[in-house]
Amino acid sequence: MGDTDGSSGAAQSAQSDSDTPTQSGGFLARVMGALSPTETKDAISNAPSTRLGGAEHGMINLRRMRVEDVAIPKADIVSVACSVSRDGLVQVFKDSGLTRLPVYDGTLDNPVGFVHLKDFALQFGFNGGGPEFDVQAMLRPLLFVPPSMTIGVLLTKMQAERRHMALVIDEYGGTDGLVTIEDLIEQVIGEIEDEHDQDEGLFWAEEKPGSYIAVAKTPLDEFEAEIGQSLTDHDEVDEEEIDTLGGLVVMLSGRVPTRGEVVQHPDGPEFEVIDADPRRVKRLRVTLSGKSG
Repeated sequence: MGDTDGSSGAAQSAQSDSDTPTQSGGFLARVMGALSPTETKDAISNAPSTRLGGAEHGMINLRRMRVEDVAIPKADIVSVACSVSRDGLVQVFKDSGLTRLPVYDGTLDNPVGFVHLKDFALQFGFNGGGPEFDVQAMLRPLLFVPPSMTIGVLLTKMQAERRHMALVIDEYGGTDGLVTIEDLIEQVIGEIEDEHDQDEGLFWAEEKPGSYIAVAKTPLDEFEAEIGQSLTDHDEVDEEEIDTLGGLVVMLSGRVPTRGEVVQHPDGPEFEVIDADPRRVKRLRVTLSGKSG
């Protein structure tokens, strides 16, 4: 997510601080070795049912899923103009929490590269002091890929070219989305949590009275007990179909809402999506009615 870009976030969240690929004997090499057509076919044919295990399903994803299935939409990409000031760039890094930001000239349909937080910090310090600032002098090249490319091919390409982020370009040459190497690996091994994610078993934290930051997998019944209010006792909510806050928000909106979107509950509470990707909601800010501010 930017990378999660915005960049899950990817990303918002979601870029590594190193541009050095995993060594040949490491995890990525083992994943690449599993991409042979024979092994993938065997994983499908030998499965006891159409419901595959996690490992087999992940490897099949590498061949079946396309870049457009996992990319962050253009509207959610966090990026900066090539004319950005030093203070402006510092603010975007702080606000987004990302380490890589695409840089564009005019609009995002004309990307010129990306800037890495590490390069900026080494030259200017984390407070942005130092010599005369020119973001174009720090640009690194972007990787451009079509939306139809399979994620397995892209993962191989990223490893070979030592890239952790790619822009998805449509048939007209415009920017269509952004994908990080973490987005791809998550399709094989499941969601990767980092130091900013909630500790296991801690589903929410109270920001201030009446306002909570919660992960989407928060059990509804536990959260209802915390706030002393039912969120499923309403005609618009089918409690038989959902058991998490994320499921509730998707049901209320009728789709997977995007980052920054606010979903209103019929009984008053508001759910602001603060982290999401095209496939799922990740984190929410829950504001109870009459208790905001």
